Amino acid sequence: MTIPQMLAFLIIAGMMVAFIMGRWRYDLVAVCALLAGILVGVVPFEYAFVGFSNDIVIIVGSALVVSAAVARSGIMEILIRRYVPRLSSPRVQLIILVTIVTVLSAFVKNIGALAIMMPIAFQMARRSRVSPSMFLMPMAFGSLLGGLMTQIGTSPNIIVSSVRQELTGTAFTMFDFTPVGAILAAVGIVFLAFFYWLLPERRREDSGMDKAIEIKNYTTEAHVLPDSSAIGKTVGDLQSAADGAAMVTGIVSASGRRRTPLPDATLKAGDILLIEGDPEALDKMVSQTGLSFAERRGGAQRDSGNIGVIEAIIGESSGLIGASAQELTLFDRTGLNLIAISRRDQRFTKRLGEIRFQNGDVILLQGHLKRIPELLREWDILPLVERGLRLGSVRNGLVPLAILLIAMAATAFGVVPVAPAFFAAAALMILTGALPLRDVYNQIDGPILVMLACLIPVSESLQLTGGTDLVAALLTATAVTLPGWGALALIMVAAMAVTPFLNNAATVLVMAPIAAAFATGLGYSPEAFLMAVAIGAGCDFLTPIGHQCNTLVMGPGGYRFGDYWRLGFPLSILVVLAAVPALMVVWPF
Repeated sequence: MTIPQMLAFLIIAGMMVAFIMGRWRYDLVAVCALLAGILVGVVPFEYAFVGFSNDIVIIVGSALVVSAAVARSGIMEILIRRYVPRLSSPRVQLIILVTIVTVLSAFVKNIGALAIMMPIAFQMARRSRVSPSMFLMPMAFGSLLGGLMTQIGTSPNIIVSSVRQELTGTAFTMFDFTPVGAILAAVGIVFLAFFYWLLPERRREDSGMDKAIEIKNYTTEAHVLPDSSAIGKTVGDLQSAADGAAMVTGIVSASGRRRTPLPDATLKAGDILLIEGDPEALDKMVSQTGLSFAERRGGAQRDSGNIGVIEAIIGESSGLIGASAQELTLFDRTGLNLIAISRRDQRFTKRLGEIRFQNGDVILLQGHLKRIPELLREWDILPLVERGLRLGSVRNGLVPLAILLIAMAATAFGVVPVAPAFFAAAALMILTGALPLRDVYNQIDGPILVMLACLIPVSESLQLTGGTDLVAALLTATAVTLPGWGALALIMVAAMAVTPFLNNAATVLVMAPIAAAFATGLGYSPEAFLMAVAIGAGCDFLTPIGHQCNTLVMGPGGYRFGDYWRLGFPLSILVVLAAVPALMVVWPF
């Protein structure tokens, strides 16, 4: 072993130890590992920052933007309400989510399948009052297992197919991967359904301030428009849309007559509803039942990219105290719409525009973002920490979902590679207003992207120094002494171990020729061994850095680097135990 090889192995080993210890944040550890690699010379200067332009970084960043836009549209909430209205058991929800992602990943890029289902996972987590971390990592693992089932499901399958063609003149077909892949997917789903508890419950670290300012008793006002789908629905229907977290406290008919909001009271065109609840529940009730905020004006629909909603508290010297929005003609004078109001320990029975403001009231105001700061100072209103509320925001319905589906179709049919497809999808989300430009950089998880960009040159230092060739030689020498099934298992385990440091495509390029040569040298058919390489390279369950699906859920799930092996290690063992006999039956050698 040469000195550069020893240094490369030491840097990677030290980095993994630091990750597992968890005393330092993962992006800082990755930065230090890159600097160490540059300092000792195993990472050349000219190669040090190529990770920042790597496809994986672009894919993960773009997928975070796309997923946020789909979540903001509210379309996933409607789909949940329509097709899985009564699923309350977290385990049943997990099984459905993992199964859907797994099946989708067999036919489209797994990161696309994961991105489209992540908003649904967040909604189910909120409904069941569990952490999203319970769902996200199992979904990421399911997406990796689903990719094993077809030739187009994952890059290793495509590369292995071309290697077989070079060796034998015949490539693997689309569904040659299905028998073994389907077995592994089924085994994985069952394991994740029963052993998800191995994963510690996590929450995003940046949610503390958001929780500290949690306000649950906002009152808002909504109209039943003449063309509204809410006509004929009951108050009970509306309240079920909000999962019981919001309630109708008053109904004012078009004639001005007040009606008691009994659960079976039927809504009519022109009705004005007083609704109380937390902002998320109010948003669900209004957006999913065909209502319209009573105070929203036409100006909020135009130039929607610059229209925002701010949460603020009325100061003791505010000029609003003692007056109502109606008396002040608030919108006509300032361009601000009053969306909702909250007062500690008080339920409002008056219409929103008739409520007189008091010191300490918390209000939601909608208006032009460039004018809001000036108006807040003028009226002595103090803005609260931004919580990313969607109440009162303008959304584009089906547009984000359509953009994502087009991007997934383009990659599935090979029209466009994954990185430019998702980058274009992210740009379209912004250009169409599906995600306001001001929110984009809040959705891009900087620490995750920095970690990836730094680790790519560090991990590939093994290849640059010849470390992978050394591992390949040791592997071949060891495999010669083993029976056929043992050699098959060794090849698969080696591919699993190498993938975090080379990415799955590079792992196949390195390992597939070794596996084929080894099989041929012992008189075995190479098919089972090539399949073993593809399975091992496609099943990185141990780290967040080997596959972009694992990286994508790390930030939103609040996971730590060491969390992955807790669930991933036993799943990896299970995959090997199931795959080896399955390969020997389907591809006898």
